[in-house]
Amino acid sequence: MTPAHGSATAPFSTVIRSASHDRHTEAETSTFIGDLLGGRLGVAAYAGYTEQLWFVYRALEDAAAELAGDPVAGPFLRPELLRVAALERDLDHLLAPGWRDRAAALPETLGYAGRIAETARAWPAGYVAHHYTRYLGDLSGGQVVRGIAERTWGFARKGDGVRFYVFDAIGNPAAFKREYRSLLDALPADELEKQRVVEECRRAFAHNSAVFAALGREFPLTA
Repeated sequence: MTPAHGSATAPFSTVIRSASHDRHTEAETSTFIGDLLGGRLGVAAYAGYTEQLWFVYRALEDAAAELAGDPVAGPFLRPELLRVAALERDLDHLLAPGWRDRAAALPETLGYAGRIAETARAWPAGYVAHHYTRYLGDLSGGQVVRGIAERTWGFARKGDGVRFYVFDAIGNPAAFKREYRSLLDALPADELEKQRVVEECRRAFAHNSAVFAALGREFPLTA
């Protein structure tokens, strides 16, 4: 493990956060997200983004049943986190009826969802890396996205259109995140395996950035 990726004495949750910080920053400062949250793109771009998330979270949550009893991934699979139903309710609001028949994953989204499914089948610790990057992000920066979306497009507070970001079953998000990080710290893996998980976390953020870049091409900023 290189010094940039933490030391053997640091909690793994700290190591994984520090080692993926640059990729995380790259994703959250993408041009598409900057334009979307800066109010320079319309609600159609927000709906398109939400549609792509639906494919990603279906991959995450379709795997959950198979991994529920897994000693590595199982402890992370909390029903309070599940997002697909909320995404579908948002898309019912954002898109015309029958959106499921028209929904199309971008190639970059297919690659992202495919990697999640691959780790779920063959490498549960790698699946945890994807689970961590998505759900802890939703509980953290996702709340900023919700507030901006409500103000920009007039969605009801915590209502249809932004339900993806609302975790009604989690009464204390800060405590929940601390518990989640404790699970990461207790991950049953040696140092080499943990390093692989760190690299998978970085790969997850890279997939996310690729989806943002693709969405930027789908929804270019017009003068």
